[in-house]
Amino acid sequence: MTITLNEAAAFLESREDILILCHSSPDGDTLGSGAALCLALRSLGKRAQVRCSDKIGKKFEFLFQELPEQEFTPKTIVAVDVADEKLLEEPLLSQWGGKVELCIDHHPSNMHYAEQDYVDPKAAATCEIIYDLLKYLEVPLTLPIATAIYTGISTDTGCFRYINVTPKTHRIAAKLLECHVEASTINHLMFETKSRDRIRLEQQVLGTLEFFSQNRVAVIAITRKMVEASGISEEETEGLASLPRQIEGVRIGVTLREKADGSVKISLRALHPLNASDICAKFGGGGHPGAAGCSLQCSLEEAKKQIVSACEEVLNS
Repeated sequence: MTITLNEAAAFLESREDILILCHSSPDGDTLGSGAALCLALRSLGKRAQVRCSDKIGKKFEFLFQELPEQEFTPKTIVAVDVADEKLLEEPLLSQWGGKVELCIDHHPSNMHYAEQDYVDPKAAATCEIIYDLLKYLEVPLTLPIATAIYTGISTDTGCFRYINVTPKTHRIAAKLLECHVEASTINHLMFETKSRDRIRLEQQVLGTLEFFSQNRVAVIAITRKMVEASGISEEETEGLASLPRQIEGVRIGVTLREKADGSVKISLRALHPLNASDICAKFGGGGHPGAAGCSLQCSLEEAKKQIVSACEEVLNS
């Protein structure tokens, strides 16, 4: 059931012992949304905790410095920035699949799996929605909350470079800066800091680069062997998906990543007016027009063949 943001606030105010779920392979928006909402709920005197199936990466640890662990049995389950409950992955999916009572999200591809949801596809990030939600909860914009929200907006907009950025996005960012958010520090950490091992992996990945459809589609591959040999965490591979789209003349960038369970995770980045979400929807995935993803249970070569064919079909239509 779709509800208003005011109704979402009323629901949260009426509930206790709230568990906030983030999607696997967590990015700044799901973690920023989770941290900001958790801080807000605790300020109201509620017990709340954020959970993710994957380990939270080192570069996001600062979001949770003001959130020490709380032990309680969850009575209310909320998901933030999770378009499909399958994205919770294990072990959260087994524990809480079919039990999410409220979903707050901005993905147009949201599957409306929760008992009630508030989805705003016009929002550049779920953190924009959390910013608005604070007003209904009557929670002040503290520096830790503002920092979490800024991190989510900045990461989901590519540091305010993507097509999803709106005038409202900049107005919210301005309010966050007025709270003394250290924007330059956050942006440097999110976009300009790489370990030497990450750079070496990047060199290997670029060695797999292939072009298709008159150079309009660029594909890179990240194998398990590469990641294991590099010694870096899964979190450090974030950002590699943006590399193919940066090449002049490329309309669709494709990143294939082998997962430990034998599946292949596909990340698509498309330039307007092409829609990455529509392409990924053909394989049970989704996301945004500019950035989307899906997974295939097959070999890397077969996954490449299928996704390239889908991209070419769109380009030639």
